[in-house]
Amino acid sequence: MGVVSGRHRRPSRRRAPASAAAAVAVLAVAAGLRFVFPLLAGGGCGEQVRLDVAAAPDIAPAVQAAARDWIRTGADGARCVTVDVRAAESVDVASAVGREQRATFGGWGPGAAGVAVPQVWIADSSTWPVRLRAAVPGFTLAEQGRVAVSPVVFAAPEPVARDLGWSGGDVGYQDLTTQLTSSTTLRAGTVEPSRDAVGLSGLLALDAAAGSAGPRVLGGVLHALAVGRSALRANLVQQFPVADDPATLASGLGLAALSERDVVTYNAGSPSVRLSALYPRPAPATLDFPYLILPGASQGQGTAARALFRALGGATFRDQLGRLGLRGPDGAARGFTAPDGAPKVADPGAGPAPDAAAIVRALAGWSGVVAPARVLAVVDASGSMRAPDGTGRGTRMGAVLRAARDGLTLFSDDWQVGLWRFAGTRPGHQELVPIGPLAANRGAVEDALAGITAQDGDAGLYGTILDAYRTVQDGWQAGRVNSVVVLTDGVSAAGDLALSDLLTRLRSVKDDARPVQVVVVGVGDRVDRALLDQITRTVGGGVFVARDPAQVGDVFLQAISLRVAVAR
Repeated sequence: MGVVSGRHRRPSRRRAPASAAAAVAVLAVAAGLRFVFPLLAGGGCGEQVRLDVAAAPDIAPAVQAAARDWIRTGADGARCVTVDVRAAESVDVASAVGREQRATFGGWGPGAAGVAVPQVWIADSSTWPVRLRAAVPGFTLAEQGRVAVSPVVFAAPEPVARDLGWSGGDVGYQDLTTQLTSSTTLRAGTVEPSRDAVGLSGLLALDAAAGSAGPRVLGGVLHALAVGRSALRANLVQQFPVADDPATLASGLGLAALSERDVVTYNAGSPSVRLSALYPRPAPATLDFPYLILPGASQGQGTAARALFRALGGATFRDQLGRLGLRGPDGAARGFTAPDGAPKVADPGAGPAPDAAAIVRALAGWSGVVAPARVLAVVDASGSMRAPDGTGRGTRMGAVLRAARDGLTLFSDDWQVGLWRFAGTRPGHQELVPIGPLAANRGAVEDALAGITAQDGDAGLYGTILDAYRTVQDGWQAGRVNSVVVLTDGVSAAGDLALSDLLTRLRSVKDDARPVQVVVVGVGDRVDRALLDQITRTVGGGVFVARDPAQVGDVFLQAISLRVAVAR
């Protein structure tokens, strides 16, 4: 963490006494990154502004140095400002924002405890604000622009790259997918894409390339990446071979998405086996380090934040980026030696623009491969599901069933899936397909979904959730994510089990040794999220609401991707 403080009205023409300068120097040495500069010109501060900046660890040292220089010189906007720059993983800041917004985010989990929401966030990728906005409708972030760039590459040990003909940094996606799906010697891996922007960028690029070749190829690619997956990038890098003999090369990691900076840093350590950086075209979405002002910033903090952003365009910051192996926001590599085959100037906007729907679909597909599930899907078939879906072409029921059918295509055959429909007061539910392996009952689930129609009356929602929870718990299986997925418009019958009774009974049967998630996908404008949140907070899971029924497909995929965090 670095704290930089200053109280400057304007640059002073008077020099500080030598003793004062010496005192400041001693303080700087003694306190490490804590710099406190006295007021050199007369007058005081009308307002002392403290600015909390959370920066991705890769770039935090450069931000700390530039902030220190900005405060020291009393330049543009540095009057009466204290800047606290801390290194924070982007996933942890995103999780902190999620807790503050009381939102459920598919896939990346709760994040590290104790991470506070800053006023300024320098994330490592623009995919983070995209995911936040998708999860919290109406959430605003003031994006000032990018402050650095690091292309996402596919890294391979140099002997492996030579043997495969991947020289000069060039590789095609067809060659990549072919090797991933057919090679018996190439061991691939990835850092968890739901929690790491580099892993997500690589997944999106391969998902787009393999998806066009069909579901079998895409499934093969995802399974290949899952073999060597790691929760942390540092752990993934440790899997690369440490010697160049055939046995070590064969057992070590042979291919993984990393940032260009990761490769530069790795090779700078003089490893026994260096890494080649492969730059496919089109390029994966780059790490672009967006500078974001969060909505909780005061007017004074916002003014200081924008001034600090301008300071990050200076020479101090640019020099620091080069020392860290990062490119400037214009994509030029200065101050470090880029890998062989690297572009002299990387397109800062390279790769597909971050798209929330593409991210959700890619992570749902990934979840279907890496988190084997035992799930009971429960579909609301009450009369209120006959309401229009908002498109003028169908009903809420139709939108829900389309989402369920589309989601089913992402589930691998080793999933275990069952299906209920419910309408009316307790018991009110009907088992359509018992929980069993999709390898045997996929057709039965598809046929049963096609036959569900809305019935008269309201739904016994709470009683059905209790019965479904007990059913999944009774057949609980280790090594799987055991869950109940409820698709409903949230309208419960008058004679239904009371919510307070449901919560009491869930607490009494909950067993931490046999955890069962409840995931609720709410459809339409009558869903009371606050009530449903009480259920998922009691037993685990999450609530995902599509106010516009036409969006229920995307929301359903977000709900499915939630399971990645639980299965890690």
